[in-house]
Amino acid sequence: MSATAAGFRHELAFYTDAVSLLAVTVPFVRAGLAAGDPVLVATPGPQLALIRAALGAAGDSVGWADMTEAGRNPGRIIPCVLQAFADRHPDRRVRIIGEPIWAGRTAEEYRACAQHEAAINWAFAGRAASILCPYDAGRLEPGVLAEARCTHPLLVDGDGCRPIAGYSPAAVTERHNKPLPTPAEPVAVLRYDLDTLPRVRRFVADHAVAAGLAGDRVADLQIAVTELATNSVAHAGGAGTVQAWCTDRHLVCEVHDDGWLADPLAGRLAPAHDGIGGRGLVIVHALCDLVLVHTTAAGTTVRLHMLREAP
Repeated sequence: MSATAAGFRHELAFYTDAVSLLAVTVPFVRAGLAAGDPVLVATPGPQLALIRAALGAAGDSVGWADMTEAGRNPGRIIPCVLQAFADRHPDRRVRIIGEPIWAGRTAEEYRACAQHEAAINWAFAGRAASILCPYDAGRLEPGVLAEARCTHPLLVDGDGCRPIAGYSPAAVTERHNKPLPTPAEPVAVLRYDLDTLPRVRRFVADHAVAAGLAGDRVADLQIAVTELATNSVAHAGGAGTVQAWCTDRHLVCEVHDDGWLADPLAGRLAPAHDGIGGRGLVIVHALCDLVLVHTTAAGTTVRLHMLREAP
């Protein structure tokens, strides 16, 4: 289904300063409020403050989220921010400003961001929603700006709104579905199957405590890795491998098995409340600071990052 069909609009806007940011975002918000649509603005804090100040009292009717927190892991943005907001208003059109990419995002984070922007088009196809994504053209790399044109079907600028040539979200998803780089640091390895599955929790806890993670963060990582390992045993050949290592910023746990995540929305779209299954990878995204995935018919690798200092 086309990303512009059935009432869904996924719009791209470039800005270079506060004036050009407000020129595209404030009219978008005001038009939504005038139509009686629920509106959410999810951008990094400085942009959030600018938009809120420009709206004045009208901002009291808007939902606000700092994307540097809510979208620290790009994989949680759709289920935990965008879809969650839309699902709270099931019978109404929603308007959302979402800025998932900002200067300072790492190359690893950008990989997940690009896949996120592509996935929005499938996640919201057929829904009554307008999502506007501002990009800081003055600070982001040219390659990032060029790829934004591939994940958004519509461009908004001073001349209005028009289709973008080269729109191809599937190509972006495939381009970033590449093998994950080999860690430079020493790696600990645990092979698990049904009989040894209980060892996974202890393996994760030992490395998380040694890395200095707080107690609740240790528990979060245990849950996330156990979700993946349990899925390996149940649905991906009955066994898998978990590895752990530390970088300067993160404790990294990587799970590999023989399964294949053929659906590009796997883990990026919360299942229906009465659905059975499909929640495990969503939980993983919700608990971790960054999740990277490489999946083919030959197997799947999921790499989980937890900041060593509490965010």
